[in-house]
Amino acid sequence: QVQLVESGGGLVQPGGSLRLSCIASGFTSDYYAIGWFRQAPGKEREGVSCIKSSDGSTYYTDSVKGRFTISRDNAKNTVYLQMNSLKPEDTAVYYCAADLYGVGYCGGEYGMEYWGKGTLVTVSS
Repeated sequence: QVQLVESGGGLVQPGGSLRLSCIASGFTSDYYAIGWFRQAPGKEREGVSCIKSSDGSTYYTDSVKGRFTISRDNAKNTVYLQMNSLKPEDTAVYYCAADLYGVGYCGGEYGMEYWGKGTLVTVSS
């Protein structure tokens, strides 16, 4: 049973930082990709960041480049999203998703067959 569990969301002031965690279980693969997505109220879900196991390559949407960093700890089966210099427009439910076979392109939802339930990030003063 493949499971993804997000944690680390919460309330933070503009300019603050949070680190989200995605713990994955139930599979082994040499070619997986883990992506972070977010959905703000009234808006479509968008890809935020992604990392591929094959070469460690990463993706960031333009709005978070220079502020967010994705990383992985293979021993803990965990992918992190370090979010710095947070802005009110970063407020959203953040989801992690897994492409077990690396068939999609980082940044998109194609191939992302498994999803966590999300963690809420609120950036407000």
